[in-house]
Amino acid sequence: MKTAIRAALAALVLATGTVSATLLGAAPLQLTPANPQPGGVKPGLKVAYGYAPNGQDIRTLADAGAVLRKGAQRGPALRGLDYRDSAAGAPTLTSKRDENVAASITGYIRFDAPGVYEVDFYTNDGLDARIGGQRVGFFDGRQACDSTYVTEVEVPQAGWYDFQATYFNRLNTSCLMMRRAKKGKSLKWVPNGIFGYK
Repeated sequence: MKTAIRAALAALVLATGTVSATLLGAAPLQLTPANPQPGGVKPGLKVAYGYAPNGQDIRTLADAGAVLRKGAQRGPALRGLDYRDSAAGAPTLTSKRDENVAASITGYIRFDAPGVYEVDFYTNDGLDARIGGQRVGFFDGRQACDSTYVTEVEVPQAGWYDFQATYFNRLNTSCLMMRRAKKGKSLKWVPNGIFGYK
């Protein structure tokens, strides 16, 4: 029975990318520190927005990428990843619109100690998040503010790691948040102060 469950989870990972390697008993993903380590980082994360034309929806990460390629516009920096479920009609993140918004988010995330960590994200709607060259959060679809699967990562040294994410919100409310903890500890919402950009 366990073999069948593992096979089903493996197939789900290949098909959707939504089940972490942790669930399959795989080794933690090895993160690569930013090289060189950045100096003089500003707090927050850089973001550029793409907006679907009226009458068109952003339903997938592929749609989000297409909208961003057609003319992303730099937006006010994110304070971090603490954007709890918004009220209907409120702007998505720091964008100018509430619906059918795609975001390309870049910068750095700081780990203060090496070790194995668990990370996950809450998102409404889609997200492809990467840290230190590894995909650590993924959901390609539409959902209310809910979790991606927990992913284990190995941090080889303290310092800054590249952070990149493609995110989209289709309709109604939006959210984007992150949790992390050393393996064996309870996941906690990350403070905004661990993010930076140049």
